[in-house]
Formats: sequence, structure tokens, C-alpha cells
Amino acid sequence: MLTQQQVDQFAKVALDHVTREYPNKLDHVLTGPEDLVSPRTLHPMFFGSFDWHSCVHAHWLLARLLVSHPAPALSDAILAHFATVFTRDNVSVELAYLARPTSGTFERPYGWAWLLMLAAELERHENRNYLTWATVLRPLAKTFAQRFINFLAKATYPIRSGSHSNTAFALTLALDYARTCKDEALARAVTHAARDWFVSDTNCQAWEPGGEDFLSPCLIEAECMRRMLPQEEFGPWFAGFLPRLSERQPLTLFESVSVSDRSDGRIAHLDGLNLSRAWCWSGLAASISVADPRADLMRDAAARHREASIQHVSGEYMGEHWLATFALLALEAAD
Repeated sequence: MLTQQQVDQFAKVALDHVTREYPNKLDHVLTGPEDLVSPRTLHPMFFGSFDWHSCVHAHWLLARLLVSHPAPALSDAILAHFATVFTRDNVSVELAYLARPTSGTFERPYGWAWLLMLAAELERHENRNYLTWATVLRPLAKTFAQRFINFLAKATYPIRSGSHSNTAFALTLALDYARTCKDEALARAVTHAARDWFVSDTNCQAWEPGGEDFLSPCLIEAECMRRMLPQEEFGPWFAGFLPRLSERQPLTLFESVSVSDRSDGRIAHLDGLNLSRAWCWSGLAASISVADPRADLMRDAAARHREASIQHVSGEYMGEHWLATFALLALEAAD
């Protein structure tokens, strides 16, 4: 499903913006005039891509493409970039930033989750470069993993928004890291939270989309539980969560969304909603029998959501600095 043309496009877009320092939207608390410094000074690893979390998941995209679809020219550029950015000194600065008293909620939970996804991608390959980068990044990943554990111990309620604060999405990515890196404490924390928050949910109403969503609160919860629960438990849960799915209800989940102004950063989120819904629908379809009539409905919904936004990955910077990541998720899930 992923073509070489798309690989080239996604990699080039990411390489162009991971070192683009401005414009920049910081998650930064000022405690005095000494804190008025540049993004590159604050975050020497992840200073580009408009914001910290987008820069992190752009590096995940590059790391993933480098292994799955190597192409000589782009591979050389990616290798050169990682060699420059993934250094112990840069990680030390990022860790020092996290140690600030005002940085406790920095990038929680979306940025945390993507940092762990990046770490997991580096850890799962036995390539010499990946082993080097994984070793460099490991202290930062362990710090965020512990932050997740500490946060989940006090997080009484889930956050069911369609954007960065969504906890089902964060749990989904964190579980990938926990399983890849055999972090049993984190795996226990995220699976316990998912069960506590979501296992009793039934008959999801899917009052969406919201005007700034890039995640479907309904579908990302289902995708989260698909990964958390054993198949024999997930099947009945899913049937109760979306009991009218075979009737294409709730209808809003099957209809791709329109984007009125891609230069508006918040409205541009809706292209991400199409792509993340496609990712979820494909994963959910793969979890049931191909003979189940719901599977065809879900695969068709995934395809229509992908097609609605895949051509808009580049062109407007407010989408371009992050959409390729969600396009890659959607396309890989369709394979």
C-alpha cells in the first residue's frame, strides 16, 4: 500500500522540517528572564517541526522508513541527521529540561507517548546505527516511562478529547514501548488504566467529530482496547462498545471529514482525523474474522478516510509538519 513515491515524499517532508526552528510553539513555563532562550537551546534534539512532539514523531517516521523502505539518497540524509542530533550531550540537555520544577507536565501525555514510540522503534532493530541511537535515547525514554507510571497512579479519570490530551492514544503507544523494551511495570500500569477506564464502556455514541479533532475518541478507545485485551475478551467488549456497527452506526464514524482551511493549524487537525480513523479502522478490521460482515464495512471506511486526506500531507506547513506520521500509520495498517 505504501509506494516508493510516498516514502520519498514523507521522508523529504520530515527532513525539511525537523531542523526548521521557526515558527515554533513551545510548551515552556517562564520563571524569569533567563528562561527567554531559543527552542534549539531548550531542546537541542527536538527543536524543529513547529513543536516538540511533532519533531519527536517525525524522527519516528524517519527511523521507521530507514529500515522498512531504504532508498540510498534519503537513507544517507537520514543517517547524517541522526548522527548529528542523537548525542549524549543533547539528551543531557533534554533531561535537564525535564528536571525543572515547572516541567512536570511538559508534553503530557502525547509527547511522552511519541518519545516512547521512537525509543521502541530504535530498540527493535539490531542494526549498528539503531543500537547506537537507542543507547543514546534510553535515559530519556526511561524518564518518560517512569513519568507515565507516576501519572497513571494519580490519574483518576481518562481524557476523552480528540486531540493531544487523549489518554487512550497515549496508552496505546506506551504499550508498544513497554512490550518492545520489556518494561513490565509500565505494561502493568497502562493495561490497568485501560481496564479501569474503558472496560465498562458500552454503546458508544460517537458525538464527533469536533472541529479541531485529529483523533476519534471512539475509535482510538476501541483500538486501545484491541491491544490491551486478549482476543477472547476483546471480541465481546467491541460488540458491546459498537453494537450497531453492522448497520454502519454511528454513521459519523463512517463518513470522512472535510477540511475548510488547511492554513489554519487547528482546522488542519481534521486531515489527521481522517488518517487516524483509517489507522484504527484497519486495525479493528484485522482483529475479526474476514467472514464477519463488519470487516468489509471497516476496511471500506478505512479506505475512504485515507483517500480523503492522503494527498494533503504536504503543501501547507500547518499540516505538513506532522501529517506524514499519521499517513504512515494509516498506510502501514492497510497492508
